[in-house]
Amino acid sequence: MISTSTRGLFRSLMTDSSVGAISTAFQDEGFAPNPDCRYDDTSVRRTTTQQYLESVDWTHPGHIARVCRVFERLLIDWPDGPYLQRFYDSLRRDGCTVDHPGTGLITPPADRGPLRPLRSLATLTDPTAIQEQLDRIQRAIPDDPALAIGSAKELVESTAKVVLLERGRPVNDKDDLPALARAAQEALGLHPSSTAPGPDGSDAVKKILGAVTTITAGLGELRNRGYGTGHGTAAARVGLRPRHAHLAVNAAVTWCQLLLDTLADPEAPWRKTTV
Repeated sequence: MISTSTRGLFRSLMTDSSVGAISTAFQDEGFAPNPDCRYDDTSVRRTTTQQYLESVDWTHPGHIARVCRVFERLLIDWPDGPYLQRFYDSLRRDGCTVDHPGTGLITPPADRGPLRPLRSLATLTDPTAIQEQLDRIQRAIPDDPALAIGSAKELVESTAKVVLLERGRPVNDKDDLPALARAAQEALGLHPSSTAPGPDGSDAVKKILGAVTTITAGLGELRNRGYGTGHGTAAARVGLRPRHAHLAVNAAVTWCQLLLDTLADPEAPWRKTTV
């Protein structure tokens, strides 16, 4: 929710702060420095800042609200200048509201609604393809349901490919969406035909997985029938409403969250068995 470029600008600004002020501001908001931080810098102040920045969950609205208060506190008396302005401009591009010039208060980006739960993005080697789809969907839902539906299908597609790459599996670009999704689910032991110990292998979970598997087929059909972007239509889309976009997006997010959470879970069966 706050980009790496914005964080880097803030870290640079902290060159003119003090280690004590930086530590106190973060600690008062409940953040502790990350002891495994590998950031290397000649500045102790920038290094200290990075240690705290790496303890923030940048996908969690609560963390974002707290770190915005840290930004406010450390910059409230800062003299105006081009570097401070660049930081505030970058925050605005991230979706924050900044009262500057003025009080310096920073309002975090709005809650992403159904897109917020995808916190497992932080564990991926490269989440940019998925994040691009999420950002497009968030903008499209109210005003362009066709784009939201098309992007929901692409979100599932991107997630499936990312999962396969993370698992070291081949990605066949000729596969249609259901085949690609099936390969990703099998790579994580999440297909109904997979066997796994514990609740993952129970009949109840397999029934749920069977229902989840049909999500990808339904998304592909909805898009291919002209209700989502990606294919030209001969006539205007009739009857398409934001509620249809919400249905497609929520279904896609359910599927993606299941796969990304399973990929990130250190106790997931796929880590202990060959799938």
